[in-house]
Amino acid sequence: MTHATETIPIPSPIQMTDKTPSDAVDYSQTLFLPQTDFPMRAGLPKKEPELLERWARLDLYQRLREVGRGRPRFVLHDGPPYANGNIHIGHALNKILKDVVTRSQQMLGYDSNYVPGWDCHGLPIEWKIEEENYRKKGKAKPDLSDSAAMIAFRQECRAYAEHWLDAQRTEFKRLGVEGDWDHPYATMSFAAEAQISREIMKFAANGLLYRGSKPVMWSVVEKTALAEAEVEYHDHTSDTVWVKFPVQGGELSAVSIVIWTTTPWTIPGNRAISFSSKIAYGLYEVTEAAADNWAKVGDKLILADKLAEEVFKSARVAAFKRLDAVPAEVLAGLTTAHPLANLDLGGYDFQVPMLDGDHVTDDAGTGFVHTAPGHGREDFEIWTQNRRWLEERGINPAIPYTVDEDSLYTVQAPGFEGKRVITEKGEKGDANQAVIDALVAAGNLLARGRLKHQYPHSWRSKKPVIFRNTPQWFIAMDQDIRQADGKAAPRPATLPGNEPDTLRARALAGIKTVEWVPESGENRITGMIANRPDWVVSRQRAWGVPITVFVRPLNDGSVEILRDEAVNARIAQAFEAEGADAWYKEGARARFLGEHASGDWVKVDDVLDVWFDSGSTHTFTLEVRPDLKADRPPNGPDRVMYLEGSDQHRGWFHSSLLESCGTRGRPPYDAVLTHGFVLDEDGRKMSKSLGNVVAPQTVIKDSGADILRLWVCASDYSDDLRIGPEILKTTADTYRKLRNTIRWLLGSLHHYQPSERVAVADMPALEKLILHRLWELDGQIREAYVAFDYKRVNALLTNFMTTELSAFYFDVRKDALYCDPLSSLTRRACLTVLDEVFNRLVTWLAPILPFTCEEAFLARTGSQDGSVHLLTFPETPESWRDGALAEQWRKIRLVRRVVLGALEVERAAKRIGSSLEAAPVIHVTDAELAAALEGVDLAEVCITSDASLLTSEAPADAFRLDEVPGVAVVFARAEGRKCARSWKVSPEVGSDPEYPDVTPRDAQALRELKARAAAE
Repeated sequence: MTHATETIPIPSPIQMTDKTPSDAVDYSQTLFLPQTDFPMRAGLPKKEPELLERWARLDLYQRLREVGRGRPRFVLHDGPPYANGNIHIGHALNKILKDVVTRSQQMLGYDSNYVPGWDCHGLPIEWKIEEENYRKKGKAKPDLSDSAAMIAFRQECRAYAEHWLDAQRTEFKRLGVEGDWDHPYATMSFAAEAQISREIMKFAANGLLYRGSKPVMWSVVEKTALAEAEVEYHDHTSDTVWVKFPVQGGELSAVSIVIWTTTPWTIPGNRAISFSSKIAYGLYEVTEAAADNWAKVGDKLILADKLAEEVFKSARVAAFKRLDAVPAEVLAGLTTAHPLANLDLGGYDFQVPMLDGDHVTDDAGTGFVHTAPGHGREDFEIWTQNRRWLEERGINPAIPYTVDEDSLYTVQAPGFEGKRVITEKGEKGDANQAVIDALVAAGNLLARGRLKHQYPHSWRSKKPVIFRNTPQWFIAMDQDIRQADGKAAPRPATLPGNEPDTLRARALAGIKTVEWVPESGENRITGMIANRPDWVVSRQRAWGVPITVFVRPLNDGSVEILRDEAVNARIAQAFEAEGADAWYKEGARARFLGEHASGDWVKVDDVLDVWFDSGSTHTFTLEVRPDLKADRPPNGPDRVMYLEGSDQHRGWFHSSLLESCGTRGRPPYDAVLTHGFVLDEDGRKMSKSLGNVVAPQTVIKDSGADILRLWVCASDYSDDLRIGPEILKTTADTYRKLRNTIRWLLGSLHHYQPSERVAVADMPALEKLILHRLWELDGQIREAYVAFDYKRVNALLTNFMTTELSAFYFDVRKDALYCDPLSSLTRRACLTVLDEVFNRLVTWLAPILPFTCEEAFLARTGSQDGSVHLLTFPETPESWRDGALAEQWRKIRLVRRVVLGALEVERAAKRIGSSLEAAPVIHVTDAELAAALEGVDLAEVCITSDASLLTSEAPADAFRLDEVPGVAVVFARAEGRKCARSWKVSPEVGSDPEYPDVTPRDAQALRELKARAAAE
């Protein structure tokens, strides 16, 4: 059975006028054919820059602010991209989404403002300056302990950031992103640096900022601590070792506890073994092993029962037996010797206690965790949690500094001084092997191997990091928040009364007040906040905002922070005038300390983590700029949105939440939207080596920015997006269909006169149907824009324009539009509806295709100073709603599908060329369908010259469609002559003696045209 569709292409004006049906008279000159200067070929690469210049001349951004004045505000606060290179396709996705948000919210009736911003401090820029200005030129990096050299170096970094800020601004504007490009914000502006310093001083005042010694992720290559947001995980092959810790004293003195680790280099830092009271352990004996094995016959080992077999397999033990269970209470009472204690190295002759820890599992390893508190978060936590217990047993709770900033062993790793964990190039050093050799010599290596696993790497250098105990500045997550006078801070309204007022509690409560798009974002960031350690905010670099506090050492090894509002004010004022360079100028200490200068206060020279910079942006944009200030819920109608990639749950969304909750008690945003990453067509990550990189600059040069924007809005941005030549080709094809629909509308509306508008009540049913569809779409599209569901907006409009308009309504109405008399109600009603359709389509599509819709708007209006982007979505009258009519036409179109299918069979068999040669006989036995067809001109609807409807059964060989039961079509050829003007076949052709080669309808049209010409 043949199946038919309604996707019939609309003839272009050229196709419609390149020949005439009569040699005697050129009737094409009498048809109301589409006329427009709106070109079929978009030429976007050339047209878009012209429109950008026009918007600049109009000062469109300020005009948008003027028309939005007094409306509720929707502020999309820009997550600052990093100013260090040309934009890539991920940037394009991000900025296009932001622009679609702000444009659509403006057209929904908000004052929707967008101010772009940039992150300018940080290691990547500093590293680039070192490389380009020093390493490549064979010059030594300046001695940054010298104030003049430090400031000069920072100015080099500033100039580099300024260059790329300007370059990226140009590229972002070319995407069609509308915003206050003349007044962006930058974290390196003097005002921003001053405010960032004020924010860190607030954390000093409320008691959350402290100096501590903890293991942090340390980049050996970059010589700085890293936050979790600066780390990514890649495959890495690690040395693995199973190590014996001999039990000291008691009945188990000939027994060893076995640990497993992927970081042998941390063994010199071992201070304890962790176990779990929830795990079943056993005492095992080796009964058979090769003579050259490290595991010897008679070795007695304590292991988790679940893991014993796997451990012995790794140790190449041929046979073993379980002697007894080892209860948790027995383990808790044991101490062991350090596995290097019996070597003549010195420094390892201390007790290694057993600590019960929830982090220990029997999923892998041995069921015991080698605990080096200077090299792991959980190790550090369990060690410090047991500090008092350790002291009571005479065990020194101090955490050793075994590895320095270059990953070289220090004197606190006796016997290994100078060995390196990771080289300056990020490669494995000699530390692992040195420790393994020492374990063999001590007789305490049970087995070794290698493991390929996910390991943390710096996201900048792409090199492995290490966990290293080092003094850093932290913001506490679980400490009570205080005021400067030491009293409890006012509790945020969102915080339940029984919750302690800590940064973690505030953040978790604040998350629940935010709209997360998609909703899964809430669970993701909740988990991260619930489990994150204290925030490491210090970096040992030069280019950034310094931690503007003064400290003095205390007897217990900690430091006291100077809390003085006058000192803080002097710092902020200097930064406002001179930038953060003021901190490094000669005499800065005395200048800021004032009356405290004679004391032993020390100026801190670490710089802030750039995530603290970007997390503070709300304080010097949303709270300072009059055009961005919002009266946010629960008090006002205004809203603030943050929008970035999904990785920013651990980045900007995360740091902004902590910064704002710690200083203001609430999140800085009301809504957070996240998008995925861009992959190639095969789902692979883009890389130059694979040759699969899609550069936005290339797409714009070849096809135009609107093609990129349509790709973004046709994709499900909540997941990873794919792009490549075939996907872009499909996007361009869709764009051409949309453009041609707009072009046909413009061409047909050339003949529209507002004075000839037809009231809805007087319109034919088909026009009322289209108005009903506009009513339906108005609600659906507004709803989709409110929900930031641009894929749905695109799908709704693409389907409506190509399937319902181009392939149905336009197709049916072309005859009336082109051929009906000037006085025709149908023709005038159709033009009235086309005017309404056009006005809605160009506004509904404007946020997605701003260039094309502006071009169409100008082609329609000829406006010199107007813009489609200054409009709001048109209100659609409720009176257009007609569900009963829509249901009737649904049934009519079902019948039409069967007729079109039958005609397609005849056309394929070359029995007809045009559907106007047909006069089908339509058999409808379905009572509901037959009732829907009552009074309908089926020839008009099916674009045939005639049609007849019967309610009787059709012959067996009639055309049918399985999905439309009760309808069958028998083909018949139209009778009569072909009209020379409309090409309809009719027996009435020739009945008008004045116009013998056309139908009476066409004759009337010709008379009216003649009369109008005479009147003119």
